[in-house]
Amino acid sequence: MCGITGAFDTRGRKEISRETVERMNRSQFHRGPDEGGTHFEPGVGLGHRRLSIIDLSTGQQPLFNEDGSVVVVFNGEIYNFRELVPELEALGHRFHTRSDTEVIVHAWEAWGGECVKRFRGMFAFALWDRNRETLFLARDRLGVKPLFYALLPDGMFIFGSELKALLAHGGMRRDIDPCAVEEYFALGYVAEPRSIFRQAKKLPPAHTLTLRRGQPPGEPREYWDVRFTLDNPISHQDACDELRARLEESVRLRMISEVPLGAFLSGGVDSSAVVAMMAGVSGEPVNTCSIAFADPAFNESGFAKMVADRYRTHHYVDQVESDDFDLIDTLARLYDEPYADSSAIPTYRVCQLARRHVTVALSGDGGDESFGGYRRYRMHALEERMRSRLPLGLRRRLFGALGHVYPKADWAPRMFRAKSTFEALARDSVEGYFHSVSILREPMRRQLFSDGFRKRLGGYNALEVFRRHAARAGTADSIALTQYLDLKTYLVGDINTKVDRASMAHSLEVREPLMDHPLVEWLATLPSSHKIRGGEGKYLLKKAMEPALPREVLYRPKMGFAVPLARWFRGPLKARVREAILGRRLNDSGMFNPRYLRTIVEDHESGVRDYSSPIWTLLMFEAFLGNVMHEK
Repeated sequence: MCGITGAFDTRGRKEISRETVERMNRSQFHRGPDEGGTHFEPGVGLGHRRLSIIDLSTGQQPLFNEDGSVVVVFNGEIYNFRELVPELEALGHRFHTRSDTEVIVHAWEAWGGECVKRFRGMFAFALWDRNRETLFLARDRLGVKPLFYALLPDGMFIFGSELKALLAHGGMRRDIDPCAVEEYFALGYVAEPRSIFRQAKKLPPAHTLTLRRGQPPGEPREYWDVRFTLDNPISHQDACDELRARLEESVRLRMISEVPLGAFLSGGVDSSAVVAMMAGVSGEPVNTCSIAFADPAFNESGFAKMVADRYRTHHYVDQVESDDFDLIDTLARLYDEPYADSSAIPTYRVCQLARRHVTVALSGDGGDESFGGYRRYRMHALEERMRSRLPLGLRRRLFGALGHVYPKADWAPRMFRAKSTFEALARDSVEGYFHSVSILREPMRRQLFSDGFRKRLGGYNALEVFRRHAARAGTADSIALTQYLDLKTYLVGDINTKVDRASMAHSLEVREPLMDHPLVEWLATLPSSHKIRGGEGKYLLKKAMEPALPREVLYRPKMGFAVPLARWFRGPLKARVREAILGRRLNDSGMFNPRYLRTIVEDHESGVRDYSSPIWTLLMFEAFLGNVMHEK
């Protein structure tokens, strides 16, 4: 795993400052502490930080083709590179390393921009072809690896694995994009292709970007999408057998490494399935890493131990204390833009633990999205059945009124918390799902933002992110639609962002077998009844893994990777909350309504409402302002 960066003069051959590119490269040292390299020629400067995983002796970057006319900087892994080498050799290409990186330059020569369709893996890379005077950037299909870029007013195009590399250039303004702020407070992250800064963008997953010297930059081009056809007639038993075979292949591919390798083991279904498959294909005991929580309400370590004992893994456990909240500023600097998933804390800690024992770790990320694991999928399907019985106009009047008058009963058992359900039923399918996943729902955001900031938004609503993707989903199935939306938004903006930054902070490479794109494509052909049946999520995965995992692991309530925010904010973090949310930074930004900020803090402290998620979201935004916006 690595960090890439660079600069390209789109208008001509302006000399690229060596000092600038090296500074950009150093800003990502944590992503690749083993080696660093740069390449310069007229109008082009490339930088690379290397975390050595494959071909330790000759895989240095930037890496060139035979005559030096094509050069690449690459972050990620091409898992099928060994299959592509003989095919490219048959076309006359000569290889000088055993690195997967070299496949990219030769694949570009052979197939041009279509080369990305041949790659199976996680990747973000930038390739310069001197003969074609072309800079080509690409990102993997599911957005595992990040890639940021910006076009500056003088025609200079800069890019990097993290926003901090662009900020290190010195030429990019730190002007906040109001629409990105709206997305952040709705979703907890800034959705692709935006970044928090106006000038910077994220290359969306499954997209390439081609720049040619002397021509205005074009728009990113999509090269892949998943289609939920749901038309596979396979029987349930055959589907279980095929799933096990596909999982085994995906895991086997991701165990190619010349450095110590292990797995995260939370005790949930997804990570346990990955460990079981690893144990089946490995000749040695698997290294597994788990986090235990001091608070029993969040502690899954006993289930992780069941799996570790069953497969006799080398099992390492670290305990996260209930008050492990000293990472707020660290996380703000790590993510470079506001990011509000509090499970970043235990994710950071488990990566810290894993790096003490391994350099590569396999994870179970992506399972909920493809196998139908989130409870919200089942709730949305139920709501859709109710929506189908009444026209939208009637639902808006009836359930809109009920949602308005029904109290917000955070304290009550879940079955009595009907306010959000009424509000969702008053909306169409996409708006209802967006409402259900929002951290601060639209009425709260209206109260949160100042009058001046709402004017700056110009009517923009983060719902447009979901509308844009839903228009391309190609399915009317309620569960498939929500899976598609999550694959395009939550998986990329939240899960993959969290894991990439937390792992790279510790120079740890994380690989995700459940995000293998052929597996994701195959699962999308299966009817939704294979994924959710009788109220049981991940039905197919659980049935397929019954011979390999304890029933206590497979069939138990989902706990998640959570931390006790509500208690923190009424106890040990009470002063920090008041100082941050009622302090000068948020007030001086001009974005927020001070009266509503005070209402949130005081209502949470008194126990009137549980505002823990909005408070964490505000805390991380304030930490971003202090650690990134005002950084020298």
